[in-house]
Amino acid sequence: MNFEMKNIIDQADSLMQVKKSDLKPGDEVRLKTRNSVYSIKVDNEGGFIVSGGWFDKMSMSPAKTKINGCTWGGSIIKTDIIAACGLNLEFGNRLLTSTIQEIIYFPGSIKN
Repeated sequence: MNFEMKNIIDQADSLMQVKKSDLKPGDEVRLKTRNSVYSIKVDNEGGFIVSGGWFDKMSMSPAKTKINGCTWGGSIIKTDIIAACGLNLEFGNRLLTSTIQEIIYFPGSIKN
């Protein structure tokens, strides 16, 4: 691993982020990116139900999809997270969002 790649990976750990391992079925994460807003709900099978942004524009909401992880826009991807401020989210269909600016987490246990 080269020095630049190590610095990028170390920087990622200090970002505000939502880890896949912290989410349970029924939880919801809302993301505001530079260009869109997305709602991501965790389903009972370990996948995600996504609405907003590109999925709305393509009349595909809500869409069941995987989340590959977050990236800086290049080939390095952090696969253990679904959102981190300053990074771009990559969905299972390889769609890459614009930069994430805000994350709101709603635990499924507090919903009516």
